[in-house]
Amino acid sequence: MFLSMNWIGDFVDLSGLDKKALIRNFTLSTAEVEDIIEKGADTHGVVAAKIISVENHPDSRKLHLLKVDKGDEVVDIVCGAPNVREGMLVALATNGGAVSGHEIKPAKIAGYTSYGMCCSEAELGISDDNSGIWELDDDIPLGTDLKTVYGIDDIIFEVDNKSLTNRPDLWSHYGMAREFATLTGRELKAPATLDVSEYDALPAVSVDVKATDLVYRYSAIKVENITRRVSPVDMRIRLYYCGSRAINFLADLTNYVMMELGQPMHAFDNAKVDKIEVQTFPEGLNFVTLDGVERKIDENMLMITSGDVPVAIAGVMGGDASKIEDGTTSLLLESATFDGVSVRKTTTRLGLRTDASQRYEKMLDPELCRLATERLLKLLSDCDAGARVISSFTDAYVRKYPTITLNFDKRYVDRYTGIEISNETIVKTLTALGFGVSLSGDDFTVTVPSWRATKDVTIKADIIEEITRIYGYDNFDIFTSSSPLLPVRKETLKSDEDRMKDILVKSYRMHEVHSYIWSDVKKNDELGIKTPENVKVINAQTPDHAYLRVSMLPTLLAFVKENKSYADDFGIFEIGHTVEGLRANGDCNEQNKLGAVFFSKTSGEEALFLRARDAAAELCRDILHVSPEFVSAECDFDFEHPVNSFDIVIDGNKVGYLSVPHPVVLENIDKKCAVAFFEIFTERFAESKVAAIKYSEPSRFPAIDIDVTFEANVGEIVFPKIVALAKSAAGESLADVRVKDVYTAEDGSSSLTLRFSFVSRERTLTKQELMPVVESVTAALASAGLPVKA
Repeated sequence: MFLSMNWIGDFVDLSGLDKKALIRNFTLSTAEVEDIIEKGADTHGVVAAKIISVENHPDSRKLHLLKVDKGDEVVDIVCGAPNVREGMLVALATNGGAVSGHEIKPAKIAGYTSYGMCCSEAELGISDDNSGIWELDDDIPLGTDLKTVYGIDDIIFEVDNKSLTNRPDLWSHYGMAREFATLTGRELKAPATLDVSEYDALPAVSVDVKATDLVYRYSAIKVENITRRVSPVDMRIRLYYCGSRAINFLADLTNYVMMELGQPMHAFDNAKVDKIEVQTFPEGLNFVTLDGVERKIDENMLMITSGDVPVAIAGVMGGDASKIEDGTTSLLLESATFDGVSVRKTTTRLGLRTDASQRYEKMLDPELCRLATERLLKLLSDCDAGARVISSFTDAYVRKYPTITLNFDKRYVDRYTGIEISNETIVKTLTALGFGVSLSGDDFTVTVPSWRATKDVTIKADIIEEITRIYGYDNFDIFTSSSPLLPVRKETLKSDEDRMKDILVKSYRMHEVHSYIWSDVKKNDELGIKTPENVKVINAQTPDHAYLRVSMLPTLLAFVKENKSYADDFGIFEIGHTVEGLRANGDCNEQNKLGAVFFSKTSGEEALFLRARDAAAELCRDILHVSPEFVSAECDFDFEHPVNSFDIVIDGNKVGYLSVPHPVVLENIDKKCAVAFFEIFTERFAESKVAAIKYSEPSRFPAIDIDVTFEANVGEIVFPKIVALAKSAAGESLADVRVKDVYTAEDGSSSLTLRFSFVSRERTLTKQELMPVVESVTAALASAGLPVKA
């Protein structure tokens, strides 16, 4: 959000102060300022001048030769603007001056010397209108520096909207002025208004609020005999500097009041809208908004109607059929407070966010409705003296926020702040911010102002924040806390996830990534993965992001494809959310999952598969103290290999799956590379029983390792079964079985080398006495389809 220091200066005198330093102080006390922009600083020497003659250039259809009177002399100007005419008062950049940083000096243009430049509004940086030179009001004396007439010089600062989410009062220049008045100790001036009670005797506007649960306040008033079409220059400049494009006088007027006071307003053409109803439509409808787009309105969206004819989406945007046009002379002015949650849901479903809806979402103060109306009427009367109010101020105040009163004592403030702030400072600070304060001894009774009571200040601790931020956090002494600092106790799921990250990063050199919760149809199609028609996002950013994901892996595989050229070997993982279908009650089943993918240009698929298996197994052993089973299973998803897919099982419960990509998916990534992956359901993982750790004294005697190579189809091997068979055949002397090597020949045949480790607690074993044991093991494995390689 962009804010003007000139505009803020209308309500608090900031003269004599370093405005940039004041803005930096604002960052420390109130909200983060992202940028400070000096408007007009690189433009000077621009004066009011009159064109006294116009001739067409003899050799150019577009150029004109002008004689321009700038008060002290008449100068020759070469100009290409299409709207030049004799007698026109223009903005002339004189020799030695500058326009947007470009120095003005005599220049030869198409054979003629130009001693200055007639400027458009866009060239001066006060609007985006570059259609012709700027035509000034006729009452400006020739030679007058335009910076003395208009607010061209200004300091604009940009505030991070996220830091204002809980402060609806700061979405306005008047609210900001209150902050600056408090920070500087200067007086806050109220905006000039017209008292609407003067019109109480006039006929009321017909207003019927039917959806009372979605409306706090709806007020309306009618005005006729409006003749002005173009907004005053200073109004247009301020709107442009703050990011709003000038449209027409009435539209600019409502935008101006919104930016000044924070209250969105809407002007209906009174010839098209005579009465107001605020309601929802259970059957829904189609509605064309001001931007010319036809939108589908559902039964939950609040609408403004004239009779049964919809004329606006409440709090969001008006309708095309009731908009203000060039010929509009009478209006029905709306000033309302709608339920912020309702407006937020509507904008999300429609994919339509406006300046008005952004403010309504923050829970506006209903008391603003009357003030904003009175302010707009004052501006209207100042700019268009013939305009006439023809109705009373009709006010349907349906719901009110309760008054919030908070009681605390001086000791409470001292305990929370850790310092002693005087009662006088506390009263002065809170009073300047608009709070009602009553002090009896050391006991405070504080009444929260309406503009802070909608959702911002609700408890005593909020008052402490107000006191300390204005006092200045930089004024607090820094010292070590005397309170004990105890580690935060984490829940099991969070603790497990943190441990998983540590293992994958430290032991397997993997990289953590982050992604969105929705599927990417386009990227899935590129991989050859079908996107399930899962839970659908009502307001997807693009059609490709319409469905929520059911697995982490398609996204991770897309990341692998995008990054394969940056490294020969790498692994990535993410712990995130997936959503699976809708339950009978309409709720989604959201799950936490860990997805991990290994990629290699140097290792074969078998070796990479085993690395992925080892990583999954280590997670189970390290956290649950058990070794999982990898059970051959049917694929859960189409991106898995139809044969080489395994469930990760602990105590008979599936906690994840391990696989390599489907051949089509692998080819779409890179058929010359290897990819393996697993996905663990972290919530099921956390629910698994942690096995007790059993400690035993290691043998004092050395182990004997014996390697045996088997003929095997590696993809069909269930390793836990091999270990169980081997240990059953060998007895207690077999301490461990692990894979030493996997080999695949050119003809597709493969072999598996296992290392058997034997040890005794009583003596040193020899290979000779172990050979009968090894033969028993190999015989058992051969009977299970794993013969020794000849």
